[in-house]
Amino acid sequence: MFSAIVIDKTDDKQGVALTQVDESQLPEGDVTIDVEYSTLNYKDGLAITGKSPVVRKFPMVPGIDLVGTVRESSHADWKAGDKVVLNGWGVGEGHWGGLAQVARLKGDWLVPLPSAFTGKQAMAIGTAGYTAALCVDALVKAGVTPDKGEVLVTGATGGVGSVAVALLKKAGFTVVGSTGKASEADYLKQLGADSIIDRAELSAQGKPLQKERWAGVVDSVGSFTLANACAQTRYGGAVAACGLAQGMDFPASVAPFILRGVRLLGVDSVMAPKAPRLAAWERLARDLDPSLLDVIATEISLGEAVAAASDLLDGKVRGRVVVDVNR
Repeated sequence: MFSAIVIDKTDDKQGVALTQVDESQLPEGDVTIDVEYSTLNYKDGLAITGKSPVVRKFPMVPGIDLVGTVRESSHADWKAGDKVVLNGWGVGEGHWGGLAQVARLKGDWLVPLPSAFTGKQAMAIGTAGYTAALCVDALVKAGVTPDKGEVLVTGATGGVGSVAVALLKKAGFTVVGSTGKASEADYLKQLGADSIIDRAELSAQGKPLQKERWAGVVDSVGSFTLANACAQTRYGGAVAACGLAQGMDFPASVAPFILRGVRLLGVDSVMAPKAPRLAAWERLARDLDPSLLDVIATEISLGEAVAAASDLLDGKVRGRVVVDVNR
């Protein structure tokens, strides 16, 4: 038996609880992992609260991230004792995830825990930080360089934004953070932001083409924020879009793309192939100061995860939430 957060549904009503689960109930997979830490992401918040139909089958153990030690493996890449990280692949949606003491997964979904990080640090990074690294890689590959101007990070106090600010600063960029939390200016500057703007400057409908400012953008917000960011991006610049905190819509015009050659780069972290995953983790291991993770992350117990999920969706959480599944 092991402890897990389990989401179930009866008569169209969703329930969630910390409960004991028999290992015989674990789903199919060729690697069994003793989990050390998981995290709470926005998608986990939606799954646990039921505010969006994230979960595709029931019962479900949420948690799109985990780190732990391989107990058993029939996969050629992994053996007992290996330290591994899981991000995405529909885990926590269609396959039992990381908010449990034990997980059984497909070995193809795993990457090795970088030696630069402890398990707790890897989960302080989690899918959010790994996505931020994918976004920075996308901007760099698109030709965005520090000499071309400022880079904007929207949703800067969130998980993706926090790590993106730190990575961009390390890469030599002048970083501007957009946030609705003026009280967090010192936090963002500690991570590397050179200046802060109020998210209200971007969150309402704007003109299709606006004054050029950004050489690049990392956007985790979507909707009007993404549209305005594109409208303000400099000629030949690029926008890496990875989130929809404000909305899935994109109320924009083609003007920035055909008149300024702006590129909109969609960044997916869930089903990304292994090569870009490994490259993203290499960037994190090389460029992210582990000491910043103590600033970015808050640790909670498995029993506190359900309440924390609601706080996350209500915008009460800064940075990352690490879940110690063994307490």
